[in-house]
Amino acid sequence: MLPTPALIALQFLTRLPVRLPGMPEPEQIGRSLLWYPLVGVLLGGLLLALHGLLGETPALLQAAILLAVWVGLSGGLHLDGLADTADAWIGGHGDRQRTLEIMKDPRSGPIAVVVLLLVLLLKFAALVVLLGQGAWAGLLLAPSLGRALLPLLLLTTPYVRAGGLGAALAAHLPRQPLPWVLASHGLAMLLLGWSGLLALGAAALAFWLLRRAFLARLGGTTGDTAGALLELGECAVLLALALLV
Repeated sequence: MLPTPALIALQFLTRLPVRLPGMPEPEQIGRSLLWYPLVGVLLGGLLLALHGLLGETPALLQAAILLAVWVGLSGGLHLDGLADTADAWIGGHGDRQRTLEIMKDPRSGPIAVVVLLLVLLLKFAALVVLLGQGAWAGLLLAPSLGRALLPLLLLTTPYVRAGGLGAALAAHLPRQPLPWVLASHGLAMLLLGWSGLLALGAAALAFWLLRRAFLARLGGTTGDTAGALLELGECAVLLALALLV
């Protein structure tokens, strides 16, 4: 039986059938952040298994199937955050309060649709290229590093929206063990050689650029911007591997 924080992380980050033993304590919600990188490794492992089952399926069709399952496993949660962030960033015209207000609107405007299409198209194209090179590294590295960026963001960036799960995570995140967990995860990625180093560099660059933008516009992060970071971080890793490996 997995500990409750691990179950919380699985329930939040995936659509896998997970049942919690009871209402979690705030401290358990915070400690679930320690498991985010491993949830990413699990998702990558499931994608690798599917890649193996698909065998000699043509690259275009296999990439489409892998991406569809990838989105399905996460329930599109982070794509929703990306869409809300894109709408708010353009519609907010540089104003912090207006940006936050638009981000709360559940409706998606044309900017959100365009950004979602572009990000999914870039992921799909990168997967097609990687399938011709041996896709296992990208399928493992992108989801695991993407989910490692979320606790890193909450650890280093103020959370600026009151209420919700994001606020509970930020308020109760385990500040002492979390840096060690993230550092260990990064070192483990380096065991994959050049692919791991390149993926870490791409994820770090995406993190630095987006965190700087979040601080400049909002003074911190929200749940939506965290979701946008995950999606764009995954995309950056896939593109880096497809272009440079």
